[in-house]
Amino acid sequence: MTNHMRQGIRSGFVVGFLIIFLILVGAIFIMVKLISGALHITPERTLLAILLLIFLLTGAQFSRVKANNEKLPLRFALLRAAIAGAMAGLMIGLTTLLIISLQEKGLNLRTYLYQLSPNALTLWAQGLPAAQAAIFHFLLCLIAFPLGALLASVYGRLKLKDRISQWSGSGQAFGNRLILPLSRGIWGKIAIYVILGGLLLFVPMRINDYWNFTLGTVGIYVMMGLGLNIVVGLAGLLDLGYVVFFAVGSYTMALLTAPTPHNIMWNFWLVLPIAVGLAAIIGVLLGIPVLRLRGDYLAIVTLGFGEIIRVLLKAEALSGFSNGPRGIPKIGQPVLFGIQFTERTFMYMIILGVILAIFLTIRLQNSKIGRSWIAIREDETVAQAMGINTLKAKLLAFGIGASFAGLGGALFASRSQFTGPDDFTLMISINVLAVVIVGGMGSIPGVIAGAFVLKGLPEILRDLESYRILAFGALLVVMMIYRPQGLIPSTRRRLTMRAEKKSEIPEEAPVPPAEGGK
Repeated sequence: MTNHMRQGIRSGFVVGFLIIFLILVGAIFIMVKLISGALHITPERTLLAILLLIFLLTGAQFSRVKANNEKLPLRFALLRAAIAGAMAGLMIGLTTLLIISLQEKGLNLRTYLYQLSPNALTLWAQGLPAAQAAIFHFLLCLIAFPLGALLASVYGRLKLKDRISQWSGSGQAFGNRLILPLSRGIWGKIAIYVILGGLLLFVPMRINDYWNFTLGTVGIYVMMGLGLNIVVGLAGLLDLGYVVFFAVGSYTMALLTAPTPHNIMWNFWLVLPIAVGLAAIIGVLLGIPVLRLRGDYLAIVTLGFGEIIRVLLKAEALSGFSNGPRGIPKIGQPVLFGIQFTERTFMYMIILGVILAIFLTIRLQNSKIGRSWIAIREDETVAQAMGINTLKAKLLAFGIGASFAGLGGALFASRSQFTGPDDFTLMISINVLAVVIVGGMGSIPGVIAGAFVLKGLPEILRDLESYRILAFGALLVVMMIYRPQGLIPSTRRRLTMRAEKKSEIPEEAPVPPAEGGK
């Protein structure tokens, strides 16, 4: 009983904190605006539907034991859900009472939290006074959480699968009947590739330059995320100075194609492989003195190198070489058959770069060097004892990962036609690392999903730009609690997490035989 109460209080606290965070940064109001505008529903009903969905889904989680995914007895599930609902409702109700009371007293909360406009607070309160709004949100949590647990217990996921199987007229799951045969056969794989290729070909034609620019930025972060995924996700090397290689690729493209400061004015297609190769060489040279370090020491040293590069690029003493803090404008752009590249054509180039990075990553994962990286990540001492040249393998990881960042940096500089020291702050490294962690370390689909979540969504919800760091922190906390393996984890990491969960389940002690028994 005590364990169920503890679990309920903890889960209610997490959900309550998450909802309060969404209120204070205004994310929930932006979601309401988008959904109500698309579905032509009043904002009040939209907000109520969003909250009910969140609370019902949260309550449904209490019908299963997380360790082995078995169903809890109904009374324990309802107890956990009721305690969690009371805890979350209390937090949300008190927060509602505070902010609505402050608004009623004439305090302008937008001075401190820009998204808390009077209209937004009126929407949150559903037009009720402060005390009644607080009671309303408390009762909503208290009722919705146990209702979600009850619905999940009565109409469980297993029963739903069985019903779908019956409707399909077979004992197999409906999804397996449609998807698995399609993906196993050669013609099915060809059909999937044709569909994906058609989407990648026609989507840039159907969207405007703004969305091509936004998706192009996501694509550049996918390339960098795949490179850092080799370093962190496969080789297990925590690199916080990844922005160095991005800067090398960008400045190589700028210095060799722009009229200032050296007026070299080389062709884009000639400079592109030079930028990629130079970034790989810098990655190897940087790795030689630092890769004998491990863990936190490696992270601190690479972070220091990243800051050194930014300071050097910004220094007036080197302005004759790098143009100093003024940056480099008028960077050369690609020209193919006399056609100047636009945002749309640049999008196609970025798509080709992402496809190349995915292809190389897949080939490397399944190669001897890929297995060496995984062995080093799991236990470097054991890998070295098995005959793996750990220094060589780690240098290869740094060099290949750096080349992906160099490619992304070269495309970034040419597309923007400007680059400067302020484009290569520590936040670039943190953003790319967050893409890998949130998406799932070692997972290619996870990196793509993480890039869309962390770089695509902020462009859609531009009003949350001021809360980017706060959103990163909150998202990482929630991910570590509910999805520690990432959004789309790799198969190996998923199996490892499952094995760790099973090992946490205490085994029943054997019953000693009775005296005199055989």
